[in-house]
Amino acid sequence: MNNVYSIFQQTERLRVSDGAVVPILSGCNPATRLLIIICPQLGDFDSLEYAWWLQRERKQIESTGLTVRMVGIGDRSAGEKFCNFTGFPAEWLFIDDRAKLHSQLDLYPGLSLKLPNFSSAQNAWVNLILMCAGIGSPGTLREVFRGYKGDRSAPQLIQAGEIVRAKPLPPIEGSFFNVAGGSGFQRPFELATLRLRNMAEVLGNWNTYVPDPTYLTQRGGTFLFDDRGELLYEYRDRGILGFADNMSQPLSFLSTENRSD
Repeated sequence: MNNVYSIFQQTERLRVSDGAVVPILSGCNPATRLLIIICPQLGDFDSLEYAWWLQRERKQIESTGLTVRMVGIGDRSAGEKFCNFTGFPAEWLFIDDRAKLHSQLDLYPGLSLKLPNFSSAQNAWVNLILMCAGIGSPGTLREVFRGYKGDRSAPQLIQAGEIVRAKPLPPIEGSFFNVAGGSGFQRPFELATLRLRNMAEVLGNWNTYVPDPTYLTQRGGTFLFDDRGELLYEYRDRGILGFADNMSQPLSFLSTENRSD
């Protein structure tokens, strides 16, 4: 059995659905594969976008019997807000308010410059801004640009009759993006619009999503196990907007049968 799996077996955290502190693997079906996602702050771009993809593919995920658990940084109020916005099941989400599990798994803490006379929270803000500019966050700027220019290797994200509300923009119907080049793939500005919606949600509810800014730069990871607890796949984030190895198809790794990175 993989050592990472053993760590998860021994980990208890607050479950958002009922506020109980229980093992994060409680309720898991031992006869199925297990996907564990360790997220940054619940108000982080990556956390919200990852949850969006999981919701998009939820029927397929459930049809395969895959068990999903997510652990994010925040508190229960942040978790409830996150689930209300994304539709992610509250019984699948657990809270690690001090990013202790992230540290135990040796996940990338992000840029960690320490300026004199700055508090830990202030330093976290400085480091986050630098990471958004691509410093200590490889691939971030490339991924930002991909959201604007489109991606023919990625699926269409917004359907023709769907209405997206992303302040300060007016409501946008999915068919609007056809003007930028057609349909059946990620059109220019399509992903950027979804990210703007996420940003508006978080900034409008900042204190709820981020009760403690100390861990703003902390990155996450993805771990897929078979029914014996053997690691099939892992991915460790190295930067903002880099929560998947293949950002065009973030859940493509679920077709993996026997692979470990």
